[in-house]
Amino acid sequence: MMREADAENRRRIVNRLKRARGQLDSVINAVENGGSCRDVVTQLSAVSTALDRAGFSVVSSAMQFCITEPERAAEIEDGLTVDELEKLFLSLS
Repeated sequence: MMREADAENRRRIVNRLKRARGQLDSVINAVENGGSCRDVVTQLSAVSTALDRAGFSVVSSAMQFCITEPERAAEIEDGLTVDELEKLFLSLS
């Protein structure tokens, strides 16, 4: 059963991703409609930041899960090791 904290964290991650999708739609519209370079770059920066934060949240959640519930973590399909999680985390930078 999913813990309440897990459900709340998942909701926050999904909200960040939806916000990034909306920002990306704005970038696409700006490019299609000849928007200013400044606006396009500003929106791209916002999309990048939103995606990075969502990625950090996902990796952070996985790390917490592996540390607090190592037995259950080993049973999960991903079966990520701490080293693999570290590599995922570093890939976001």
